[in-house]
Amino acid sequence: MLAAMFTGLVEEAGEVVSVKRGKKSTELTVRAALVHRGLRKGDSLAVNGACLTTVRKRGALLGFDVLEETLRVTNLQYVRPGDVVNLERPMRADARLGGHFVLGHVDGVGIIRRWEQSGKDWVLEVAAPKALMRYLIYKGSVAVDGISLTVADVGRGWIRIWIIPHTREVTNLRQREAGEHVNLEADVLGKYVEQLLAQRTR
Repeated sequence: MLAAMFTGLVEEAGEVVSVKRGKKSTELTVRAALVHRGLRKGDSLAVNGACLTTVRKRGALLGFDVLEETLRVTNLQYVRPGDVVNLERPMRADARLGGHFVLGHVDGVGIIRRWEQSGKDWVLEVAAPKALMRYLIYKGSVAVDGISLTVADVGRGWIRIWIIPHTREVTNLRQREAGEHVNLEADVLGKYVEQLLAQRTR
C-alpha cells in the first residue's frame, strides 16, 4: 500500500473535542467541518502535519489513536479541548501539487520565538532543533504544523517566515503565541540529496 502524501495546503482548522490518555495510546477526537466528507475509517489525515489514521468517525467527529511515540516527537502532546489543529486529507494522484511534498512525518518540534504583525503581513520566527537546521535553507520549503511555507531567512538555530493574512486566518496560526510548540517537517528532497552524497563518499 502506498504511503499517504500531502501538499501542505491546509484544508481547514478543526477543533479538538477531547483528549483521553490511555496506557498504550491517547484517544484524540477532532471536529471537522470539511475534511470529514468522504473520509472513511482507516483513511489517513494530517493533523498539525502529523499523519494519523482515522479509527473512529461519527458525522463531523473524527477519532485517532495517537501512539506515545507520536506524542513524544510532535506537539500533539500539548493539545487540549478547544485548541485548533490544521487538517489536510492526502493528495490524490490526479491532483495538482500546490504546496510541496509533505510526508506527514514530523522531523522535530520547534518553539515560536517571534509572532507579530508587520504591516499587513505577519512575521513568524521559529527556533528549530539543531539536527533539523541543516535542511532549512533560504527560500526553501518547510511545513510548520503541516502548512507549506517558504523560509525567508535563516539564523543560528532559527528560521523566519512571512505569513500572509489569509494563511493566518484559515489555519491554527490565528491561535498561536510566542513560546508555543510547532511541528516541523523539512523538505524531503534535501534528505534524499544528503543520502545520495553520503553514498558517493563511502
